[in-house]
Amino acid sequence: MANLFDLRRTAPLALGLLLSGCGVTQGIFGGGHPKLGEPTPAKPVIGFAVAPVPQAALAARRILAEGGNAADAATAAGFALAVTLPSRAGLGGGGACLIDLPKSDGGTGIATSLLFPPGAPSGGNASASRPAAVPQMARGLIAMQARYGRLPLATDLAPAEAMAGGGVAVSRALAADLGVVGTALVADPAARAVFAGPSGQMLAAGDVMHQPDLAATLTQLQSSGVLGLYRGRLAEKFVAGADEAGGGLTMADLAALKPQYARPVTLERFGYHMDFIPDAGGLGAAAGIEALAADPAALAQAEQSALAAAQATRHGAAMDRLPASASFATLDSRGGVVGCATTMNNLFGTGRIAPGTGILLAASPTGITPPLLAAGLATRDGKFRAIATGSGQQGAAMAVAAGLANAVRSDEPMPQPVPAPGRANVIGCAGLLPGAPKTCAAAADPRGFGLATGSN
Repeated sequence: MANLFDLRRTAPLALGLLLSGCGVTQGIFGGGHPKLGEPTPAKPVIGFAVAPVPQAALAARRILAEGGNAADAATAAGFALAVTLPSRAGLGGGGACLIDLPKSDGGTGIATSLLFPPGAPSGGNASASRPAAVPQMARGLIAMQARYGRLPLATDLAPAEAMAGGGVAVSRALAADLGVVGTALVADPAARAVFAGPSGQMLAAGDVMHQPDLAATLTQLQSSGVLGLYRGRLAEKFVAGADEAGGGLTMADLAALKPQYARPVTLERFGYHMDFIPDAGGLGAAAGIEALAADPAALAQAEQSALAAAQATRHGAAMDRLPASASFATLDSRGGVVGCATTMNNLFGTGRIAPGTGILLAASPTGITPPLLAAGLATRDGKFRAIATGSGQQGAAMAVAAGLANAVRSDEPMPQPVPAPGRANVIGCAGLLPGAPKTCAAAADPRGFGLATGSN
């Protein structure tokens, strides 16, 4: 039987089997009592966060409570996902974000996008037994935080570091992903130490997961910033660990690949200015919005348009066998907003952790069709109306198109679920922000295990 993580011989894990990491809306203004490892804000929260794992949404909420803006909160959520949902959002992977911050926070009044997908090594790591991607997650999130954040980086990373070092309850989203890969994941000793119990059984929802090596890496990032992982001793340790795990990465690979800011794809539809991540997922979402603007009831036609646009961008690559992804969004009281999509290019990436770092290695994009990283933003006269982020393999683009269209035509953030297999996370302000904060609300996809939290 083929090894589930041998990307040279088998299809990526869970392609078409598992949809997104997004989950049930546990309450727009919070939900339940914090579990072990979940940060609890002590101050009133002004703003919203929605993520596929409750602990990530709560981490963002804590940062908003401490005076952080949407970029700070998104940084906290992204790193928290690297701890709580490494199957789709680990430090070894990457993603893309749509960002719109006011001028007081370094914005320009015009949305921008930041692209940091897990990339291919310059040498192609042809001799590697488990070819790994060049990690971009930390580099992308820290680049965003450095440009737009209000709080110190160490503050934004504190929730993730605490959960990694002190232990965190396994979420239902992660437990579901662990159930898909099964015992193939624990064939790697470093992965077994994180994802399996003392007797070797896979961790279940509610079990406590400890990641001391990842905590040490996060501590280094808190003190040294992005250079803590991409240069110096930690970088050398990571490359050596990746080589030991069969990843085939080099110091030159870490230095060569960097996040890129880019202009979003833009449209004027439904009476709003709309921006989308300028990648296959965003282009597909824009095409879906175009179709829905012509006929809001034509969901099937819109989905065909979204897939066709994404496929054209990928030069005809099949859209039915895509890697898993995750998405999240944050909104602050000034109308600053960030929406991101993340991936490991395969569920749990290569299935191996670089020893001594706690970083799960993403799969090299060589030989696979990358996921659709999709997010869409609607504004009017520079004021925030709604943001939708999507996941769900081939349904990610349509999830954003339908989620955004539904939100701008309703007083609710998610009046109805988006078409399967897509999953959406949405934040919306029916009366625009700044201006009408009482009209703001957020929703996680009701078919998943996530959380929307915040206050207006």
